[in-house]
Amino acid sequence: MLSQRVLVAALLLPLGIIAILLGGLWFVLLVALILGLAAWEFAGLFRSGGFAPSGPLILIGVLALVAARFFAGFAYDPWLVPLLILTSMKIHLFDFERGRDQAATDFALTLAGILYFGVLGSFMLLLRQLEHGQWWLLLTLPAVWIADSAAYFLGTRYGRNKMAPRLSPKKSWQGYFAGVLFGAIGAPLLLLLYRQWGLPAGLGFSLANAAILGLAMGLFPTLGDLGESMIKRQVGVKDSGTILPGHGGMFDRIDSWLWALPVAYFLITGVFLR
Repeated sequence: MLSQRVLVAALLLPLGIIAILLGGLWFVLLVALILGLAAWEFAGLFRSGGFAPSGPLILIGVLALVAARFFAGFAYDPWLVPLLILTSMKIHLFDFERGRDQAATDFALTLAGILYFGVLGSFMLLLRQLEHGQWWLLLTLPAVWIADSAAYFLGTRYGRNKMAPRLSPKKSWQGYFAGVLFGAIGAPLLLLLYRQWGLPAGLGFSLANAAILGLAMGLFPTLGDLGESMIKRQVGVKDSGTILPGHGGMFDRIDSWLWALPVAYFLITGVFLR
């Protein structure tokens, strides 16, 4: 299992880094693919639990929000988000009329899928569109990975006190705080490395800011992981999919990102760049 995880990561990591560095259309296509797959898996999880969210509308809504972020930031939200809400309601009204008694719950799940992946996930594009956004992304996402890895390996070895026994029995408070610590240490070390590779001085790229960013990436994204665990435990499914051998589904891989991206964006724009 571990060898599969390492092999898949070794194959996909360079593609992700290249897309981040290139930006533009190549990057938005990669983001659309990642979020589209994860959103489709989200719909599938609930279908396996007896619900019937609209997978096609979730997918369309997520891709529409990704496109809106790429071309206009938040400018289209005042009409796009209401349009998606009203369209979802119309679809599920028809479902109820045709005999689907749980259509109201399905409506809520359709909206949840659109907003969770479309709104939160598209912050990846907003981060990339910042000045030197490629460096902000290359600090944010690896910091999440460092924190997750430290929490997993040290929690497995030293974990004694369960963090959330119902949601994720293997997570411990010892592992969680190890992740927070290593995130806060790892991000500044990455910053020092990136300075050797062309990271510009100033522009918010200080060691203190990197440490704060790494700390936040250890503190908050775990909630995204627990959120997906809640869904999978409710519907009785181990993984969101099988598209990534050794890793599960795409949702399994980006559950932490969905919390990390908006937290990082508002921390960078609201604190570091002010």
